[in-house]
Amino acid sequence: MDSQRRRWSLERMIVSGAIAVGVAAGSYGVASAASGSSSSSQSGSTAAPGARQPWGLQRSDETPLTGDTAAKVRELALAKVPSGTIVRVETDADGNAAYEAHMVRSDGSPVTVYVSKQLEVVSVQSGMPGPPSAGARLAPAGASA
Repeated sequence: MDSQRRRWSLERMIVSGAIAVGVAAGSYGVASAASGSSSSSQSGSTAAPGARQPWGLQRSDETPLTGDTAAKVRELALAKVPSGTIVRVETDADGNAAYEAHMVRSDGSPVTVYVSKQLEVVSVQSGMPGPPSAGARLAPAGASA
C-alpha cells in the first residue's frame, strides 16, 4: 500500500491538475484564434485608421462589391482619380450614393469616389468620409479631384 500512496501523492495530483488546466486553456486559445473570435467587443464602427491604411477596417453596415458592379465602380473611380490606388469598393451606408470607392492618392491622402446605382460618379470627397451633412468637402462629379 505504501507504493500506492506514493503513486498518488499530493505533488503528483497538483502537477497533473496543472497540466490538465494548461492543456484546456491552450486548446481554447488555439480554437479562439482559429475562429477569429475575440474577447473584446466592437461596436461595428471602423478601427482607428493607420498611416498605411487610412480607411481602417470594413464597416459592418457596408458590403464589399463583387462582379461587374465592382469592376465598373473601380473603373469610374480610377477615371476620376487616375493617380490613385483603390483600397476597396463597397456599398455606402452614409447616404452619399449607392456605392463608394475608397482610394489613396499618390501623395498618401485619402479620397472617396461616390457612385450612383446607375453607375455614374456623384461626387469625389477628399479626406475621410462622413455623412453629407458633416461639412466635408465634396466636389461635384464634373469637377476634377
